[in-house]
Amino acid sequence: MDTKQDLPWRLAAAGDFLGRAGIVAYFSWAASIRVSTIYAGIANWSTLAIDHKALWLLSQIAVLLFLLLVVVTTFFRLKPIQSADGIEPRITALAGTFLLGLLSFTSSSTPPPAVAALGLALVMGGFALSTYVLFWLGRSFSIMAEARRLVTSGPYAVVRHPLYLTEELAIIGVVLLDFTLPGLAIGIVHWCLQLRRMHNEERVLRAAFPEYEAYAATTPRVIPQLFRPLLRGTA
Repeated sequence: MDTKQDLPWRLAAAGDFLGRAGIVAYFSWAASIRVSTIYAGIANWSTLAIDHKALWLLSQIAVLLFLLLVVVTTFFRLKPIQSADGIEPRITALAGTFLLGLLSFTSSSTPPPAVAALGLALVMGGFALSTYVLFWLGRSFSIMAEARRLVTSGPYAVVRHPLYLTEELAIIGVVLLDFTLPGLAIGIVHWCLQLRRMHNEERVLRAAFPEYEAYAATTPRVIPQLFRPLLRGTA
């Protein structure tokens, strides 16, 4: 017989299932749109009115691989052992994930060929690196601030939040490809949300894993140690 003590566990399990189903459905839909875009581009390759067609195609493939891996890792992810309290971490996580959809409502512009090449290269490289990081993170992946398993090796030995770093590289590319003041503002707000997400996630990880404190003390948050002297203006 169920008891009142079972209710919080059942509610948490139901919430995790609904969240998992929503993420899988949304990113599966996004991946299907990307497949259609790639197919249409290849089918109309000779008349495709895009600069740097090869870079464009590679960037589209990189985005598709990332979306598919989000679906797979979300479907098979581990159950959370700790979650952030309150509504703010959830709102921040959702806003940080879906805010960039507003870029489709901003007025478009055509960048110069050199800027377009840089933007496409950043999108391709950013999503390719994001796919690598997500593959390493595996079943610990989560959009919400939750703890599943502490990952400190691979790209996570370089910085504590490599996925946010690589995603931002891609987002800079997206903003460059369709540069407008509203688009730039959306990009800046998005980065601020990501910084807040890092804070929320670290608070959960510190509560779930006592060893996280030592890991955080020796691993930069988001800027690799190699580039820190450049940011300080020293050799």
